[in-house]
Amino acid sequence: MILVNSNPATIMTDVHIADHIYLEPITPEFLGADHRQRAAPGPVAHFGRAGGAEHGDGIGPKRRLARYNVELLGTPLATIRKAEDREEFKAMMERIQEPVPESAIVSSVEAAIEFADRLGYPVIVRPAYTLGGTGGGCAKNREELAQIANNGLSHSIIHQALVEKSVAGWKEIEFEMMRDGSGNVILVCSMENVDPVGIHTGDSIVVAPAQTLTKREMDRLSASARRIMDALGIEGGCNIQYAVDTASYDYHVIEVNPRVSRSSALASKATGYPIARISTKIAVGYRLDEIENALTRATYACSDPVIDYVVVKFPRWPFDKFAAADRKLGTQMKATGEVMAIDTTFEAAFLKAVRSLEFGLIGIDLPSLRFLSEEELLQKVAAGDDERIFAVAEALRRGVSMEELSDLTMMDPFFLAKLLHIVALEKEITTEGLSDILLEKAKKMGFGDGYIAKISDGSEMEIRQRRLALRLLPTYRKVDTCAGEFCSHANYLYSTYGNEDEVEIRDQKSRGHRFRPGSHRPGVEFDYCSVHAVWALKEAGYEAIIINNNPETVSTDYDTADKLYFEPLLLEDVLNILDREQPDGVIVQFGGQTAINLAQGIAAAGYTILGSSLDAIDRAEDRNRFDSLVEELGIPRPKGYTVATLEEALRVAASLGFPLLVRPSYVLGGRAMEIVYTEKELIQYMKTSVFISQRHPVLIDTYLLGQEVDVDAISDGRRY
Repeated sequence: MILVNSNPATIMTDVHIADHIYLEPITPEFLGADHRQRAAPGPVAHFGRAGGAEHGDGIGPKRRLARYNVELLGTPLATIRKAEDREEFKAMMERIQEPVPESAIVSSVEAAIEFADRLGYPVIVRPAYTLGGTGGGCAKNREELAQIANNGLSHSIIHQALVEKSVAGWKEIEFEMMRDGSGNVILVCSMENVDPVGIHTGDSIVVAPAQTLTKREMDRLSASARRIMDALGIEGGCNIQYAVDTASYDYHVIEVNPRVSRSSALASKATGYPIARISTKIAVGYRLDEIENALTRATYACSDPVIDYVVVKFPRWPFDKFAAADRKLGTQMKATGEVMAIDTTFEAAFLKAVRSLEFGLIGIDLPSLRFLSEEELLQKVAAGDDERIFAVAEALRRGVSMEELSDLTMMDPFFLAKLLHIVALEKEITTEGLSDILLEKAKKMGFGDGYIAKISDGSEMEIRQRRLALRLLPTYRKVDTCAGEFCSHANYLYSTYGNEDEVEIRDQKSRGHRFRPGSHRPGVEFDYCSVHAVWALKEAGYEAIIINNNPETVSTDYDTADKLYFEPLLLEDVLNILDREQPDGVIVQFGGQTAINLAQGIAAAGYTILGSSLDAIDRAEDRNRFDSLVEELGIPRPKGYTVATLEEALRVAASLGFPLLVRPSYVLGGRAMEIVYTEKELIQYMKTSVFISQRHPVLIDTYLLGQEVDVDAISDGRRY
């Protein structure tokens, strides 16, 4: 196995993964030269997303890979071209009589405008061979179209784009499919976007399985997906996106990805069906009925996965770092990651996902929205930005009807009704007080202890103690692809407040327990470290357990650790698992800032933090204590002070002078770290940083202009 990737932080470029690894750009020139050297039969382009598909196709004037007589394994080159090339895709859909929006293939801005003038506005621009909607957009007039088309054509490596009639506002449905070389086809997972067509699926809250389709609609789309798979000749995984008219049974095929996409990882983790693994086996000649289901060991990969729970994916946007960026969402994806949550109802899974975002939100109440007038609030609801779902909840609190909200957002009334259930229970607790019955109802609906405490004027610890006294504890159920019809051999678990519990506590030499954060952060280095930590624990004879909520990581593969808990990384959820597992220790070093921030609460609950002590962690993370440490050691440092209020910050600024480097304690990746040059900038910073790090102070340093050097070290406590 030969792997080509230029990312040094991902686990796939680790020396343990492939036989030969090339840290090189994925280009036809390099791939061709490499295959000549190794005499490999051919590449599998399924797993490089758009980049892999492009270069597997040998895009370019000379189709360079074809010169080396290299045959692509799995999905053929012709299929990739049919799906990725807008002109060939449209022709194929028309040939098999699958409805697509009225459209035209253009290679110039003038052609795009000419077509749109005849068709009428709005129109959607979709460049060929791009990822995440890059370069595309929805144009409402000539001026917008000229700008979007020019941008889109420049991003397309074949300078081609599709201009199509807008079906914005229709329901968006995704099918994750699998097909082998013998023509066996299965539906891995159906997914429904809470947001309508017009907002990129990567920026939409997504629910699996699809919640609002009638049986007739489901049957029609399923039959359509199978026809498309056969017509394309897909061999492996494939993602198909549909627009469904809410006023009729009409649908349009929006897009087909003949490869893994962002949704493929979600579908894999939502169902327990390993799409990448099975696609690879198909690529080297296996049929679906020859591949055993590793979770049941009694069924095969040719059976559609069945799930008896609800999965919610919530995007994670970088607007906390880029406060001045345009927050409006459209056909170009702006999310840099996502979290996933599993529970038995939409409400519970949705609230879990919100808690997992690590924005300091414990429910669907966004404090900043309370100060908006109703007119301003409804404008925000209609605009469609990253805060719209919270604006919808606030509108429901104020008595705005579901009909009006459905007209403004084009969301299905089903999802609005679910949000109304949450808001109604909030009001019931606020007005009637928190009885034991309401506490149980709130936990079953997915309310966290902190959320309940907030709306009942209590403390989170009081709610926890009351819940424990009532024996109101979560149970844990397995993700097994078969809804419990067969015995599952995997320990892939999620929590719910019900009667059935499927946790198996193993009697082993010891149970090492570790956790890591959902990597909605930009990097994948935490995933790399987490996987290596699991390997090391297993090698030492320990049972390794992971808690995580990110569907896009290897650490959340069901077979990486001995047990996987797909849960929010909040103290309540982590302590629930620790109380159940009773581990010998918890390792927080490889979970990034999220794990570090939970260390104190875990230790206070009586669990042992392995590795660096809690005090050592605090000395490094608390800027005030770290400043004292370097002073004690005589290490030179920029002059600075720790402040907790705006008044203190202004006094320090007056004594140090500008520019200043300002940063809070216990944050990750430079979040909220800024260089401020004026008193006005400092005042603005302090107003926002309080929300970012309420419990920890802000450090203000004299800013030094110079070169930065990183040093990595390791120590066993005595030697380094």
